[in-house]
Amino acid sequence: MTSPSWRGPSWRRGAGTSSGFSRLATGLLPAGSQRSRAGVSATIAVGGGIVGLIVAVGLLSLVWTPYDPGTIDPTSRLQLSSSAHWLGTDKFGRDVLSLIMAGSRTTLVVGVVAVGVAAIVGVPLGILSAMVPKWWGEVIMRANDLLLAFPALLLAIMLTAVQGQGVVTAMIAIGIASIPSFARVVRSGAIGVMKTEYVLAARAAGRRPWAIALRHVLPNVMNLVIVQASVSFAIAVLAEAALSYLGLGAPPGTPSWGRMLQEGQELLFVAPRLEVFPGVAIALAVLGFNLLGDGLRDRYDPRLRDGR
Repeated sequence: MTSPSWRGPSWRRGAGTSSGFSRLATGLLPAGSQRSRAGVSATIAVGGGIVGLIVAVGLLSLVWTPYDPGTIDPTSRLQLSSSAHWLGTDKFGRDVLSLIMAGSRTTLVVGVVAVGVAAIVGVPLGILSAMVPKWWGEVIMRANDLLLAFPALLLAIMLTAVQGQGVVTAMIAIGIASIPSFARVVRSGAIGVMKTEYVLAARAAGRRPWAIALRHVLPNVMNLVIVQASVSFAIAVLAEAALSYLGLGAPPGTPSWGRMLQEGQELLFVAPRLEVFPGVAIALAVLGFNLLGDGLRDRYDPRLRDGR
């Protein structure tokens, strides 16, 4: 008598169950995680490439530049591009390529510190406004709107009058002006997280608010923070150049793309390259960070993800 063939049907049921679990697990994966296997978008690739180039130039300027950016040589002033000076020299005889390389370092430092200040203050403020009672959240956001309406240039002028001209003043002014953007973006994401089942379960279990914020809310809004940081970095680059151009940022002698624009404006029709080269550097930096931010937003922003 033939024994019952229980192995076959059981194995087939196991295979079907395993396949079902695989499909279920795939469906539960965040959309961003599924798309991460599909490759990097062209926007992120181009933006990341430009940003990587600027960071590489800034790091290289720490150890090497063709000439000392601060060395003045009146005998070499306003030279055209040559094998000795690839981008020529300015009205003080300084090598333009060396100034641009060193200026990238100043731009990156200002951007990192300004965005860091904005994130350190804005992210907790946004999470707090989402977790406190609604009327307290409205009070916090109205104060945030007042800061958003305050002109950044006027803030920079006030800080310059108190602390004096310098890169630190520019960093503080740009950082304070960028706080409202982080607070609003993080609050919008945190409100959605606070309505999820796992947060409601954590609150029902008696978890402390700060534990919920650190364990559940903050990790789920980090994608939004990264996107906002990239976009704010582009704004910081442009703001630093504008403040230095107006004499409110980098002091004379400090390599800065905005300072180069200011010093070369009087020679616009004599040596236009003194305006073109730093202007192109600023445009590339802003373009790179904007492309990177747009690409990251398309990839990680849940509102855009759900819309697709």
